[in-house]
Amino acid sequence: MYENDGTRIVERFPDAFLAAFPVAIETLPMLHFSPGSKFLQVCTVGCNLACGGCVSEILVGHAESLAASGTALTTSDLLDLAASHVCSGIAFALNDPIAAFPTFCRLAEEARKKGLSVGCSTNGYMTESSALHLRERIDFANIGLKGATDASYRACGARDAAPVFRTIRLLREGGVHVETSIVYRRGGEDEVLDAARMLAAISPDIPLQVMRFVPFGDAGLGQEPTIYASEELCDRLRGILPWVYLFNSPGTAHLTTFCPECGKPCIEREFFGPMGSHLTGKVQTTCSCGHALPVRGSITPEVFYEPGMMGGYRVTRGLEMVWAILNCLGVQDQSVLAGIWGEVLRTGMLGKELHDRMNNIDAYLDLVMDFAHRTAREEAGRDLCAYIRERLDFVRERVADAPRPRVYYAMGHPLFALNPGRFEGKLVEAAGGTYVNQAIGREGKPGVSIPREEFLALAPEYLFTSGFLTSTVEDTLRYCAEHGLDVPAVRDGLVYSMHPSWDFGSPRWILGLMTIANALHPDRFNFRIEEEADGFYRRFYGVPYRAAAANRSFAHPGTERR
Repeated sequence: MYENDGTRIVERFPDAFLAAFPVAIETLPMLHFSPGSKFLQVCTVGCNLACGGCVSEILVGHAESLAASGTALTTSDLLDLAASHVCSGIAFALNDPIAAFPTFCRLAEEARKKGLSVGCSTNGYMTESSALHLRERIDFANIGLKGATDASYRACGARDAAPVFRTIRLLREGGVHVETSIVYRRGGEDEVLDAARMLAAISPDIPLQVMRFVPFGDAGLGQEPTIYASEELCDRLRGILPWVYLFNSPGTAHLTTFCPECGKPCIEREFFGPMGSHLTGKVQTTCSCGHALPVRGSITPEVFYEPGMMGGYRVTRGLEMVWAILNCLGVQDQSVLAGIWGEVLRTGMLGKELHDRMNNIDAYLDLVMDFAHRTAREEAGRDLCAYIRERLDFVRERVADAPRPRVYYAMGHPLFALNPGRFEGKLVEAAGGTYVNQAIGREGKPGVSIPREEFLALAPEYLFTSGFLTSTVEDTLRYCAEHGLDVPAVRDGLVYSMHPSWDFGSPRWILGLMTIANALHPDRFNFRIEEEADGFYRRFYGVPYRAAAANRSFAHPGTERR
């Protein structure tokens, strides 16, 4: 992102931003700064670190192509967008501002002249002079920790951890509101606990956001801890820092701010996509008992609700889903890939259009052909659609006169219900089930927490847990037992955990459809799922399924063919 022009180091793409979207501040995420306020989230491309399993791998690993994709927004464009969307401020997120540091600082200066608040999400790995320069231009920052040890930073290409904790100290001393986040991988409890102790030594009022690891990028599935283990770790962390929150864990209560004096909920939040949260109910910065919370800024009474794929890191998920289709079509040219991404960003397709087409089976096939046409891969598109359509029609025909059992679809905890219109529900219906989530009269992204009584009233005969941010069958049954979720699905042991990326986003959803059909109607279907998966992977990825699963080649939709 920088080059030597013969006299000094300069930016290669100055004053050029890739994308900008209005978001609620909780999806950045920031939890103790102006609750409910709307910010214009902006990003460029690139990063100064290279971390395994990065949620923004698309923006980091394809910086060269994306930077040249023709979608650049100027500082003036961003200020106009912030004004038109009535945003409280501008926040740099998704990739690290150090990759476009002079550009971001110039934006921050202009935004403040307009009376806007300015913040960023950063890994904090910068020089002391950069941290001092930054703190004069921002109001808040979320510092993403990689751990507490030098080894954790060397794994990301840095030398040691000291500069990051120096940045945190310098920003706080300069009056910047600082929150921190850290990824928790299975077996990494000590790393997280040590980081919390180092934060507490700077200030016990620094919130710590624990990001339960989800295998993005090239990271392995074995690194993902359970929601149970993550909640237990957060309970231990609260003995070190009072403000600890758990992300990437649908259904958890560990996103809500509780009064440390009386234990009452003061700011209620729930899961809102990767690395995000959303306000759901009570919002008060002073508890009814009189205890004041360390929350800066005023409360916005009307919470902004992002449309489509907008909101925090859901944007990168949307780009991944586009990549998942292009990958099956055999698109490997980085310039073609970046061109499509640029078009998706430039036209606003990531909003409602992509979301709606991704959530409808037949519209999804039209979307495949749309991208096939845009990339001159029509034959590959027809081949993929024919493969899917043949199996889809077979399943639909076989269940036309079948009894339709009641099916409930959760994400993470059983009491986090997927939305009525989600694609997973369309798979249930195509496989011959009744999607009981349709009786839930409200929506979140991608779903909502429901009370125990509502779950019991739904009385599902089958219970599926999403392939994304999933939960093991054992943990699901344990949760149901602990919370008295006595429904037919639990009593009869008809509880299933879907394979990652087999029920939404990737064309591999056809494998998920066959899996669901086998479960709901074993008298009518006997798909050999592993053989079907092997056939799909060989045909559309050019590798055997087992080989791909072993090295994680295609567990993430954004991985190129081998």
